[in-house]
Amino acid sequence: MMALNCSISGKMVNSSQHIITTVLLPKNGHIMQIGITGCAGFLGSHLVDTVLYRGHKVIGIDNLSMGKIENIEHNLKHKNFKFFKVDVRDFERIEDRLQESDVIVHLAAYKIPRYGNALETLIINSHGTHNVLETARRNKIKVVLASTSDVYGKNPKVPFNEEDDLVIGPSTIPRWSYAASKLFDEHLSFAYQEEYNIPVVNIRLFGSYGPRHHLSWWGGPQSVFISQILNGEEISIHGDGKQTRSFTYVSDTIDGIVAALEKDEANGQIFNIGSNYEITILDLANLLGKLCNDLFNTSNELKLSFIPYSSISNKKYEDVRRRVPDVTKAKQILGFEPKVGLEEGLTKSIKWQKQVLDIPKPTL
Repeated sequence: MMALNCSISGKMVNSSQHIITTVLLPKNGHIMQIGITGCAGFLGSHLVDTVLYRGHKVIGIDNLSMGKIENIEHNLKHKNFKFFKVDVRDFERIEDRLQESDVIVHLAAYKIPRYGNALETLIINSHGTHNVLETARRNKIKVVLASTSDVYGKNPKVPFNEEDDLVIGPSTIPRWSYAASKLFDEHLSFAYQEEYNIPVVNIRLFGSYGPRHHLSWWGGPQSVFISQILNGEEISIHGDGKQTRSFTYVSDTIDGIVAALEKDEANGQIFNIGSNYEITILDLANLLGKLCNDLFNTSNELKLSFIPYSSISNKKYEDVRRRVPDVTKAKQILGFEPKVGLEEGLTKSIKWQKQVLDIPKPTL
């Protein structure tokens, strides 16, 4: 695996997949026990790395349906890390494992059902969040809930502010089940806060990417595009490619999550966590093609394949045309500000993904 050198409060850390953030260590040496659901996933595993480095203790929960044990393998023998293979729908085991936490960061979720699985999306997300909140209620634990930029839906006003309207499409289109489930989770968390006086923070994440991102559409378009370019395949552009997104390098996302869990000022708030640099999906594909050519000293021509939305799942599918965050509130309260530019972050992601794709697959 590629070694990445990262600056951490004036120190350097060298690790194969390890992305450490540049936020300051906890004030006054306040060390917490942090429960993390989805700890073996993309964001969860990087969060484990970071909070362990900052001196916290971690109880990690994951059913490994989408997360990978390889993402946390280097921490399995860490004295401050305990991992349990648990499904977030199993309330008794969730409470048993997480009841002594000072804060729970709830990352485990099922994402946009491009190819079906709307029912699983709704059940996993709603039941999982309810179980985490019920555990928090019984044991007086703060909860940081990972929500999504998808809740802004089709609102044409950008950049999105936390107080803006959430314009979700019709319930007859399964694509909106993810946004609906996360919007329900947000309402449920604030209802628990009001009813039971447990502190909650909702963070709406915008396009996180980087080493360890999933190599399917689950990991985002950049993940799929990189693999297609490296394999000499056509890039799959959904729709006309003129829809825009903002992409946030993983270390910046983790900065925001860490600030939300450590700062009392974050309690009771919603925050956009992301970069406000906007790019079309078509321009993203072209940029990745250029970066790959520059990195590997090639001159390969980009091959594009435009795929109608109607063929994604043989059902009506709606996309969001623009998605850009207003991060003013996160900057003012959390001190959050993205530091990694898109080209820098994509370059790191390409190098990591190239090495992953070059690893021989085990023979059966």
